[in-house]
Amino acid sequence: LTLKDVCSSSLPISFFFPSLIIKTLHTHFLYIHCELPPAMAAISFPDLSSPAGLKHLDDYLLARSYISWHQASIDDLVVFCAIKEEPNADFVNASRWYKHIRALVGRCFPGSGVGVQIEGYAPPLQSRELPVEPVPDALEPSPAPPLDRAVKAEDSDEDLDLFGEETEEEKKAAAEREEKIKASAKKKESGKSSVLLEVKPWDDETDMQKLEESVRSVSMPGLLWGASKLVPVGYGIRKLQIMMTIVDDLVSVDNLIEDYLLVEPRNEHIQSCDIVAFNKI
Repeated sequence: LTLKDVCSSSLPISFFFPSLIIKTLHTHFLYIHCELPPAMAAISFPDLSSPAGLKHLDDYLLARSYISWHQASIDDLVVFCAIKEEPNADFVNASRWYKHIRALVGRCFPGSGVGVQIEGYAPPLQSRELPVEPVPDALEPSPAPPLDRAVKAEDSDEDLDLFGEETEEEKKAAAEREEKIKASAKKKESGKSSVLLEVKPWDDETDMQKLEESVRSVSMPGLLWGASKLVPVGYGIRKLQIMMTIVDDLVSVDNLIEDYLLVEPRNEHIQSCDIVAFNKI
């Protein structure tokens, strides 16, 4: 008795091996390569809607992953269609195989069905080969366009001068289109930024309310002041943290600090300014 004889036999594997090593054999059998015989007889099962038929299938799948050797085939689909519902826990091998085939079928048919009942139903796809779809006949040539349409198309082609010189109106329209395209591209490139500015006073005697008022008094196109708060530094000194939103093409933060915040009369309250955060919006 050889392993090839066991693989090609239709008898359950328990017929050849003692029951004590069935579980061990079941664990490792799928990793053993069996050479297929040149020809294999058709596999037959009893009524799979009965407990006896499911028991036969369960015994058959004890040492097999699929109905026909080591990969899923049309035989698995035929047997799957012949089973009306998933085998219960009493049929461990059949239940394991059923769930696996159902998962494979589900990948090909992801939609959810409502159920179909067919009178005189017989399991489809009885052959071991997938049916080949007939090759369709060659497509018939599309009908020629009506004569009047063809004549009108020829007339319109004659009126179109592809190599003629542009008129002044056409040149002007083309220039306007280019200007609009450039303006639109520049507008898209022009973005906004959110900046957190930190403003420090000279000492603890500086009026922080007047300091904030002097900061917010700076006004220019593209600048919008936001929320603010006072943060303790030490020795009774506090600093101002204030948010602002700027249009990048209109406002330079460095120029804002040097030309507006650190000049008279604002520098009477402001000792220095630092950029804490700078984020594109």
